[in-house]
Amino acid sequence: MPTDPRRLSFLLAVHRAGGVLAAAELLHVTPSAVSQQIARLEAEEGFPVLDRGPRGVTLTPAGRVLAETAERIEAELVEAHQAIAALGEGVSGTVTIGSFQTAIRAVVAPALGELAERYPAVEISVNEHEPAEALRMLRAGDVDLVVLERDSDVDAPAPRGSHDVPLLDEPWRLIVPAGQPAPERVDDLADATFVAGEPGTASDRALQRLARTLGTTFTTRHSFYDFDTAIALVAAGQGVAMIPALAIEADSADGVQVVRLAGLGSRRLMLRHRATRHEPGPAVRAVVDTMVEIAQRLELA
Repeated sequence: MPTDPRRLSFLLAVHRAGGVLAAAELLHVTPSAVSQQIARLEAEEGFPVLDRGPRGVTLTPAGRVLAETAERIEAELVEAHQAIAALGEGVSGTVTIGSFQTAIRAVVAPALGELAERYPAVEISVNEHEPAEALRMLRAGDVDLVVLERDSDVDAPAPRGSHDVPLLDEPWRLIVPAGQPAPERVDDLADATFVAGEPGTASDRALQRLARTLGTTFTTRHSFYDFDTAIALVAAGQGVAMIPALAIEADSADGVQVVRLAGLGSRRLMLRHRATRHEPGPAVRAVVDTMVEIAQRLELA
């Protein structure tokens, strides 16, 4: 008996939501309806797709194969809907973006002009938020697209129901007070005092990674979230700091010197959007594609 593709959507919902009850809520049906569709799928295929245990359900190896197939079908349907929309009245709608200062200045704002020219029926709303708040708003449906940062050595996949698009890898730079001898290699930083990023930020994780590489524990003083704050503290002689290349502008770096050192690594900017049966829509996809193009053109300091 051939598989009914409609049943795959129920399996995919169980996979994404983590259980039958949560899948029923996601699909706006009863748990019994989900269980019946899964049972019929197993009857059609002739093997179980779920392992049912006292702590919930997990996908069997066969179930994972079918769930991956369902994701591919879903992605192809989304692309088809986007192509159909492009054949009609064009891409339209409102896209709300949550981002932070350096990404807004370097990528988001420069994309607005091109988006207005290419997609005049798409309205963009840009809001400055810290990443944790932006992610909460993305899950709640209050924003459509979020710009995130991470130290590039951290591999954290997007949670179920969302998708990450790499936007830019930018090198970390060292800033030191003007007039202070510049280090020539990362080993020279073992005894340095750092102005540190707030815990959990990409700057904080990058500094911890560098400390592990050098086998040391850095002395830190103060903390920053905004990179202009880091520059001001370093200019005041409070230590050295690691900041990404996008954060450095000639008119904001008075009192510090920028040092390029091999081994500092890079910061990765990511775009995260919801990935469901109906998302991302054509308007969100258009914004993502345009921002990726803008990021590719950047010349980093």
